[in-house]
Amino acid sequence: MSNTSTINGRSPLLPLNNGVEMPSLGLGVYQSEPRDTGQAVETAIRNGYRLIDTAAAYFNEREVGEAVARSGIERRELFITTKLWMSDYGYDRTLRAFDISLRKLGLEYLDLYLLHWPVPSAFETTVPSYRAAEKLLADGRVRAIGVSNFSAPHLEDLIARTSVVPAVNQVELHPFFTQRELRDTHARFGIATQSCLRSAA
Repeated sequence: MSNTSTINGRSPLLPLNNGVEMPSLGLGVYQSEPRDTGQAVETAIRNGYRLIDTAAAYFNEREVGEAVARSGIERRELFITTKLWMSDYGYDRTLRAFDISLRKLGLEYLDLYLLHWPVPSAFETTVPSYRAAEKLLADGRVRAIGVSNFSAPHLEDLIARTSVVPAVNQVELHPFFTQRELRDTHARFGIATQSCLRSAA
């Protein structure tokens, strides 16, 4: 996949359940040191990648945003994801944390905003956070919302208590960990399965 035209011109776009199209291949910057992140993102974009995935807990949102700004690629051609960390769960805290992430990224909107983890022992804070994400979606500040590392029961509980079905659940998924039951749940609700190398991402 080193050929730019292969990645940029022919990499499939995955339609999400709200009609937004997400590139099927992207660069995640989990465990990328801030000093290395900018160059990694610039190199990825230069070689045709259009999806960049970061998170508040990665502590490199600012470097991602700076690299995006330097890339010279029109904003509408890029798909930028970040994630809300658990310490910022709660309705008002989520809205504030989103503003901080957006400011660090230097963007006017996000393509995808995810809740990074469920908090089973305090799901009453997870649900209001997702409702805040629903408001961000309604206000046009994000194009799609979703979750990360949610199990099938977590998803069912969240969906029963909110209005917008998550567009994405980003989870660990590979040939040695296929998550069949979870993917069946995704299919039932129309949730896109986005795989990452490690569940912590």
